[in-house]
Amino acid sequence: MDKPVVAIMYDFDKTLCTKDMQDYAFIPGLSMSPGDFWSEANRFGSEEKMDGILAYMYTMIGECRRRGITLSREYLHRCGESIELFAGVKEWFDRVNTYGEQQGVAVEHYVISSGTIEIIEGSGIADKFTEIFACEFLYDERGEAMWPKSAVNYTNKTQFVYRINKGVLDVSNDVDLNRSMPDDSKRVPFNNMIYIGDGLSDVPCMKMMKSYGGAAIAVYQESNREKVEELLLRDRVDFIFPADYRKDGELDVTVHNLIRKIAVTDLLAAENARQLKEIRS
Repeated sequence: MDKPVVAIMYDFDKTLCTKDMQDYAFIPGLSMSPGDFWSEANRFGSEEKMDGILAYMYTMIGECRRRGITLSREYLHRCGESIELFAGVKEWFDRVNTYGEQQGVAVEHYVISSGTIEIIEGSGIADKFTEIFACEFLYDERGEAMWPKSAVNYTNKTQFVYRINKGVLDVSNDVDLNRSMPDDSKRVPFNNMIYIGDGLSDVPCMKMMKSYGGAAIAVYQESNREKVEELLLRDRVDFIFPADYRKDGELDVTVHNLIRKIAVTDLLAAENARQLKEIRS
């Protein structure tokens, strides 16, 4: 019998790393400040009445072309190497996986981010994720970015939770995603899910967790602690913690407790199902 699956889903910017992933190397490589780049992307998006995520991706392409920079997958990978992860992140995944195994469940990790897959791939932790759902470019025959291949904005993040729930991870497969499926045949039940984010952009996914029996956690740096506390006060999340992933920290202890709770709940459900089957037979 396959082990029950626990899915831990993460935003990336300011959740696993300390700031927007483009701010580390990509934007300085344009000889721009983060403030100037994001102001330009927001101005362009507003003037064109354009989705904000598509606007920033278009701005990335445009600013690189103006400076003679080839915006390739390899270039973005190199930009990702400069990402600064929060304390304990690099060791977090293996430690949580081991604990899950001890509890009789398989833990899987997923990213659901409005950042870019290519930069995440250069971060040094991409291999820890079962799937990375994020923005991505389509490249021409020379390997240069020419068009958004996928764009993840704040509201469509929720579709990826459904994909994980049903086990339909291929983003081009909408048929199976939208097909009706009995709850007991879904690969990862909502109550086996934990979502970790940092703010308002994560609220749609956090509300899903609160509504469907999963757990929602907001992490913070001191600079945004007040906003995260507001999420807890408004019942948007179950817990808030400093963005510290080290062993025996507050976040570490609570996620371990949640995994243990999920494991016990699944054991009890399996025993109930066994007894019902025995009686009916």
